[in-house]
Amino acid sequence: MIAVQFSNVDLLILLAIFILLCALIFLAVAEMGLSRMNKPRATSLAEQGHKSGKALKRLVEEPERWVNSVLLTVNTFQTVQATLTGVVAGRLFGPVGVAVGVVLNVVVFFVLAEAVPKTYAVLYPQRAALVAARPVSALVAFPPLRWVSQGLIKFTNVIVKGKGLEQGPFVSEQELLGIVEGAVEDEVIEEEERELIESIIEFGDTVAREVMAPRPDIVFVPHTATITSALDTAIEHGFSRLPVLNSDEDDDVLGLAYAKDLIRLEREGKGDTPVVEHLRTVHFIPENKPVSRLMREMQAEKYHLALVVNEYGQLAGLITLEDCLEELVGEIVDEHDDEDAEVQRLSDGSYLVDGGMAIEDLNDLLSLQVPDDDWDTVAGFLFGSLEHVPELGESIVHDGWRFSAAELEGRRIRRVRITLEPELAIDESEGGSPD
Repeated sequence: MIAVQFSNVDLLILLAIFILLCALIFLAVAEMGLSRMNKPRATSLAEQGHKSGKALKRLVEEPERWVNSVLLTVNTFQTVQATLTGVVAGRLFGPVGVAVGVVLNVVVFFVLAEAVPKTYAVLYPQRAALVAARPVSALVAFPPLRWVSQGLIKFTNVIVKGKGLEQGPFVSEQELLGIVEGAVEDEVIEEEERELIESIIEFGDTVAREVMAPRPDIVFVPHTATITSALDTAIEHGFSRLPVLNSDEDDDVLGLAYAKDLIRLEREGKGDTPVVEHLRTVHFIPENKPVSRLMREMQAEKYHLALVVNEYGQLAGLITLEDCLEELVGEIVDEHDDEDAEVQRLSDGSYLVDGGMAIEDLNDLLSLQVPDDDWDTVAGFLFGSLEHVPELGESIVHDGWRFSAAELEGRRIRRVRITLEPELAIDESEGGSPD
C-alpha cells in the first residue's frame, strides 16, 4: 500500500485547486446564464427593480464586453488547476500520479465545474444571470484582463486574415444579418437601412398566409346589394375594393366591387342597379404562395388584391399589394387604418399584443422561441396550447413568459398579454402548468 503524506506545500496546492474549482463553478453558471438571457427579459428585470438588473442589462446589451474576458479567465483557471492537479498527484502517488490527475480532471472537474453548474443555469437562467451579473461586471472591468483578451483576439484575427478569400467569402443569411448588425453598431449604416436589409432577406421566405388579412376580418358585399349600399359599405370601412359574396352561407366570391366604379355609377344615377352587374375579376391564390412572387405577378398583371384559399379550396383570407410592400418597408398607415399599436409596452414591463401578430415578429421582439410550425399568430399559439376556447384571463407559461387572453371576441382572441414570470412562478410551472 502506498503511504500518502501531505506536506505544507501539498496542502497549499490542494487549497489553490479548491479555490479554482469554486471559481470555475461560478464562471460556468455565469457563462451559461448570461448567454441564455435576452434583451427584453433583462430590461424587464431591470425595470422591476432587481439589485443586479441594471448590471445584467448592460452585459446583455453588449455581450462582447464579457464573453472574451470570461472565456479567457475560464481557460486560464482550467489550465492552472490541471497543472496543479498533475503536480500534487505526482508528488503523492509517484509515477501513476499523471494518470490519477487525468482521471480527477475528467471526472471531478467535468462534473462539478462543467456539467452541474451549466445544467443549473439552463434550468434557472434568470436566477443564474442575476447572481452572476455584478461579479462578472467587476471581472470584465479589470483592465489587465481586458487588455490581454483584446490582444489575443487581435492576434487571432492576424492568423486567420485572408484565408479562403480567393473563393469566397461564403456567407449564410444568419452570418449576413450578423454583419449588418455589426455595421449598425459601427455606424457604417443607419438603423433604418438595417431594418430594410433584414426585411429583404426575410422577404423571400414569407408566404401569403403569414401576411394576409384572415377570413373573419374581410368585409364582404352581398350579391343582393345595390350600387348605393355597396358604396356605403366601402365608405364606412374605408376600402377601395370589396369582394362580393354569392351568399351568406359559403365563400363563393363572384368578383370585386371597385369604389371608383361605384362612385361613377352613383353619379350617373344608377344607384339602384345591382352591384353584381359591375364587378371586376378577382384573383385566387394558394396560401403558401411566396409573397415575393405574388408581388411580381401583381405588378405584371396590374391587380392590387387577391383572395387566399387553403388546400381544401376554402377562403382563408385576403392579401393586397400594400400588404406585400409592408413586408419590405414596414407598416403603411393611412387615414382609414386602425392606429392601435400591434404591440403596446405597459408600465409594469409586460406587453399587450394583437392576437393576429405573427409569431415570427414576436420572437424577434422578445428573443423568444415560440414554435410556429402549427400556428402563424400569437392568438393561434395560445388557442392551440390551451386546446379549448379560452376564458378571459386564462393563460399558459412558455419560456419564462406568461401568455394571457386579454381581450376576446366570441371564440376569437383579440389581444394577448405577455408578462415576464418571476423565477418562483417558473419553478411552479414545471409541476403542472401548461407549457
